[in-house]
Amino acid sequence: MNMKGVLEGILFVVGDEGITLNKICEIMNISMEEAKNLLKELKSAYESNERGLRISYLGDAFKLTTKQEHKEYYKKLVENPENNLLSPSALEVLAIVAYNQPITRVEIDEMRGVSSSHMIRRLVAKGLLKEAGKSTMPGRPNLYKTTSDFLDYFGLATIDDLPSIDMSKFKEDSEEKELFTSIYKEENTEKNE
Repeated sequence: MNMKGVLEGILFVVGDEGITLNKICEIMNISMEEAKNLLKELKSAYESNERGLRISYLGDAFKLTTKQEHKEYYKKLVENPENNLLSPSALEVLAIVAYNQPITRVEIDEMRGVSSSHMIRRLVAKGLLKEAGKSTMPGRPNLYKTTSDFLDYFGLATIDDLPSIDMSKFKEDSEEKELFTSIYKEENTEKNE
């Protein structure tokens, strides 16, 4: 297995949270020396002019970051009005934050079932979300909440103007649950015959 590729994937998945050297060793089941060597090799590969990313050591953690010399292009991407349309994923993250703020990225991920770190970074860059302090959870992750730009974007005077959600529509219907169980039993009975 290509361990350098595994490390690159890990750095991508952890996103802006980053990962410590000890955690890399633990996850990849390798020694501290092996982890350092893999990081050096991968960092060297990213230093090429043909690459747009680099490995940075920030806040006691390793993370993938963009190269500073490309900043003007990223700024255009974020500021360009044509790019200000929100994808369904962005709207989903915004809705979760708006109705549950302040909230951590991990809590957003749990609700969505997928990683939201990239989308949160984009929404922060667009000014629709902002960091609102640190959680008391282990690791003290960032808390996120909506901004006044969010309210402007959606034409709201205050966050209280959001439409209310009827949670009773989302509760499981016991008949549906029973239907699934009965279908499952029928399939098992047929296989046993």
